[in-house]
Amino acid sequence: MKRKIWVYLAFFGLLIGGFYAFLYATIDSSKSLLPVLSIVKPFSFERQDGKQITEKDVAGKVYAAEFFFTTCDGICPKMNRNMKKVYEAFKQEQDFLILSHTVNPETDSVERLKTYADSLGVNGKSWWFLTGSKSNLYKAARESYILDDPNTHSGNIDEQFLHTQFFALVDKSGRVRGIYDGLKKDETEKLTTDIRDLLQEHIQ
Repeated sequence: MKRKIWVYLAFFGLLIGGFYAFLYATIDSSKSLLPVLSIVKPFSFERQDGKQITEKDVAGKVYAAEFFFTTCDGICPKMNRNMKKVYEAFKQEQDFLILSHTVNPETDSVERLKTYADSLGVNGKSWWFLTGSKSNLYKAARESYILDDPNTHSGNIDEQFLHTQFFALVDKSGRVRGIYDGLKKDETEKLTTDIRDLLQEHIQ
């Protein structure tokens, strides 16, 4: 009887072991389970050091994107305090960037963005502050990063004002993989976790 039990146990042990071996062989651990929400369209903006930046400069990088303005005294300071925590966690990571786009390019010149970056105590190597034409900035926010609904805005771009508290996370292939509320601690922590996930993902 005991011998029969041991035979059954060995059989089920082999069965379970085979099942997990099959799972290990078929599941690609190099791919994140985060969904693809959007694809970032080509862009060209000016960085705080005066350099023109395009989508080619972020190719192969994981990055977080946000939209703010330097004179904001409402949600932007809290957003960037939370974003700085992300910056501190990954500032030594060569494959990670933060892209902060102004929504008020009439005021936020390259020089002003540089002063703002300096006030945060961050370097221009891994946190970029970008300006450009208002239409291109708003188009990026709405069509690439899906941080604002383009269908709710029409008419003259000069009469529009975009104000969003959300961050977008982009993978190494230029695909948006997550949207996070930049005012919430748990969402910022989730962003940090997902960044680590995407840094391990192979380029497809």
